[in-house]
Amino acid sequence: MTGNAAGGADRGSLVPGLKGCQGPLSEHYDAALLDLDGVVYLGGNPIPGAADALAGAAKRDMKLAYVTNNASRSPNAIAAQLTGMGVPATAADIVTSAQAAAHVLADRLPAGAPVLVVGGTGLRLAVRDRGLRPVTAAAERPLAVVQGYAPDISYGLLAEAALALNAGAFYVASNDDATLPTPRGPQPGNGSLVQVLVTATGCEPVVAGKPEPPLHAESVERVGAKNPLVVGDRLDTDIEGAVRGGADSLLVLTGVSKPADVLLAPPQRRPSYLAADLSGLNASHPQVTRNGQGPDGGGFSCGGWTAAAAASGDRWLAVSGSGAWLDGLRALCAAAWSAGPPAGSGHEQRQAAEAVLAAIEPSR
Repeated sequence: MTGNAAGGADRGSLVPGLKGCQGPLSEHYDAALLDLDGVVYLGGNPIPGAADALAGAAKRDMKLAYVTNNASRSPNAIAAQLTGMGVPATAADIVTSAQAAAHVLADRLPAGAPVLVVGGTGLRLAVRDRGLRPVTAAAERPLAVVQGYAPDISYGLLAEAALALNAGAFYVASNDDATLPTPRGPQPGNGSLVQVLVTATGCEPVVAGKPEPPLHAESVERVGAKNPLVVGDRLDTDIEGAVRGGADSLLVLTGVSKPADVLLAPPQRRPSYLAADLSGLNASHPQVTRNGQGPDGGGFSCGGWTAAAAASGDRWLAVSGSGAWLDGLRALCAAAWSAGPPAGSGHEQRQAAEAVLAAIEPSR
């Protein structure tokens, strides 16, 4: 269903987790499975340059599908929002975690079964579209509870869901993102709200959204992709979902995950490509090369930068050179992923990552 790009994209046997691409990514992959919030827009505001980048990819015959863990709105509403931002889209171009969750329910439940919906309009519509009956009370004896993010979820609805789960209802969550990006910073996401019911009932949900397989599989099937590229801003959902689905991925730095997160990423959350924003779809990506021989190989180079494990014990990585800031980050990623994480607590590891990034920051 997925595979490596032909003619120009090459991971390289010596550099784990990174790829180079001699031409634009939009010419080497037949479809882009794009996250929305933090990639195309941020909290409802368009990200500068996103519409132009997507138009450029479409001109190269790259199919565009918009794949979101947000289950609160309908595909029609999302398509209308994108069109208003200068990104032409129809409901058929939108794939939501609500649709993936409804698919999971329909595979298990008989037609017309009552499902208690904890979420917004998009989730209720997705459940109805799969031939199931949305309800809001445990007295309706729902066979399942499905939960997705909505900003107006009430205590009363959560209480009804808890009663239904304690009575034996099957539990599905559209996604388990702990946070969602906003212009004011990360705020509680569906994963945080799911923990209310988990704590109250002891029931763990089946998760349909990224990084779990159902949403990725639905997206690939919808667009008919043979060689898709997953594009996202989160390592723990978009990128991990791509890795699980066997697809290549592009991380854009316009949303949740930051450069320090990329340096510290475990293998299952490492992107194939890095870009500042969606313009990376229409750009070539330089190959990171290993220098010399041995386990460290004398470090890794990209553009005018070279990075390697630091020789002194009080530092994690060393980087030198000049040039494009992203090339420095690419070289540092290769060195970090080869060396393994620095010693210490999570906070101390992040401090070590921020310290080494400061060396290339003036070129940003």
